[in-house]
Amino acid sequence: MNDVQITSDAIVYWGSGPFKLNATIVNTWITMIVLVLIAWLVRRGISSRLPIPKLQHLLEVVVEFLTNQIRDISQKSAAQFLPFIGTLFLLIAMANLLGIVPGFRPPTASLSTTVALATCVFFAVPYFGIRNIGFRQYVGQYFQPTLLMLPFNIIGELSRTVALAVRLYGNMMSGSLIAGVLLLFVPLFVPIVMHVLGLITGMIQAYIFAILAMVYIASASAARKQSSKSEEVDLPNELTEQPDRPETNDPHSIYEQGATANG
Repeated sequence: MNDVQITSDAIVYWGSGPFKLNATIVNTWITMIVLVLIAWLVRRGISSRLPIPKLQHLLEVVVEFLTNQIRDISQKSAAQFLPFIGTLFLLIAMANLLGIVPGFRPPTASLSTTVALATCVFFAVPYFGIRNIGFRQYVGQYFQPTLLMLPFNIIGELSRTVALAVRLYGNMMSGSLIAGVLLLFVPLFVPIVMHVLGLITGMIQAYIFAILAMVYIASASAARKQSSKSEEVDLPNELTEQPDRPETNDPHSIYEQGATANG
């Protein structure tokens, strides 16, 4: 039981003073290298003729799926959000997928990795918000509905960032820990089943993380516009259109109008 390690941060390959090269950093680099190699292979063999390569078809399905999800959530073109959301999804999904390789510990099972990813989302929210609705309108929504809500809105931004990091870390860490414990007691079939379930969980968590990030970005980019539209009052046509000749019941006015017409 003492050999079971909860996080890969404890595995240090090299250290010099406060700087330590642990398994989390190395496995993150490995994940990024695998993604770059896959992208290079797809780019090298990309084709528009049928039948298209299987790897290209798989990536096209993933891109199309993410594009539709982003469009449905943001109600905008997915072009500006796809690079960031797609990178988050592919990085988390590939890191979890490589977890089936013996000796590879998913970096998403480390709190340092999930905090780093959640921090990227934390800074992406105001970036896309200011880019879409402007600095003044984005900052103004922190004071809605009153100025007293400013500290609560700031706490809400921080708390959802923490929740985003802890959710991914908790799910991935628990799966790795349970698989490791079962491997000590039942070294054959049960760990295989747990790895398969962990793989499915990893894909689901990658999807949830990316979708929640998109929800936060979309809310920051659209909330102020919706509130500004709701403040506009559409007047009825009867009030906005002025008649050519005002009607009156004043007898003097009627007499003057008749005299003008006869003259």
